Amino acid sequence: MSDRPPQRPVRRLRALAHRRLWLGIAVFAAAVAAVLFLRDALIDWDRIEIEAERSRRLAQAALRLPLAGTPDLANLPGRLAEQGVALGAPVFIRIFKREFELELWMKKDGRFHRFAVYPICRWSGWLGPKLVEGDSQAPEGFYTVDAKALNPASRWHRSFNLGYPNAFDRAHARTGSFVMVHGGCASIGCFAMTDAVVDEIWRLVTAALNGGQKHFQVQVYPFRMTQENLERRQNAPWAPFWGDLKRGYDVFEATGLPPRIGLCAGRYTVAPAAGGSDGGHEIDNSCINLTGSKG
Repeated sequence: MSDRPPQRPVRRLRALAHRRLWLGIAVFAAAVAAVLFLRDALIDWDRIEIEAERSRRLAQAALRLPLAGTPDLANLPGRLAEQGVALGAPVFIRIFKREFELELWMKKDGRFHRFAVYPICRWSGWLGPKLVEGDSQAPEGFYTVDAKALNPASRWHRSFNLGYPNAFDRAHARTGSFVMVHGGCASIGCFAMTDAVVDEIWRLVTAALNGGQKHFQVQVYPFRMTQENLERRQNAPWAPFWGDLKRGYDVFEATGLPPRIGLCAGRYTVAPAAGGSDGGHEIDNSCINLTGSKG
């Protein structure tokens, strides 16, 4: 008799090993495909989470509950004193749609400092800019507000007009009007706060304008403009536009002053503001070089 083992069990073991190898490759490929799909479809996940957050905030507002993150609105004088700022100081606003947040900054010691972060009760549309009248989309970009844009008798308690469409929007044939920050927690293309929150914002911005600031800048972003957030959405249709917006975000982060914004060849141009700036310069159709002068 031969001492060699039977061949059939060996062949079975080899076949089983091959099947396990191909199964492993298939599972790995499926996992990679799932990761790529989720990355490419992230904007849809944003939509799901945004809609869930809208429903939650609307329910809180209906019950007249303060939204999470609302500052102590009854203690405005104390909060101003604590941060060493006073009514009448120049203001600057940033809005982050994905995070449902409006930041208000006030100038002190030559720079703007974040005074408060207010929860946005509701905004409509999705991530990406407003394109046409009636699309129910909240805009993104750089805007300036002056005293003429304020409406103390708004049907939504109080409001101020962002100034959409600005020079950039008009250059891209975008249409629309009456895009506001207002109270009432209801929005069709606007940014709606609770009435109590918009009352405090109103008090701060009107004091700044009455104190000599001719305009204040409002920067509207789809989300906090970190490199990580941009990379996660690099395949989104508006990724190049968001990259341009990030330049304005980065200049403010670096200098503490709202940057000078212009328009050149259909794109936003961004330059650091002069040291004494109160952020009140208008956004216009002039090219701006890196020194901040028009060219």
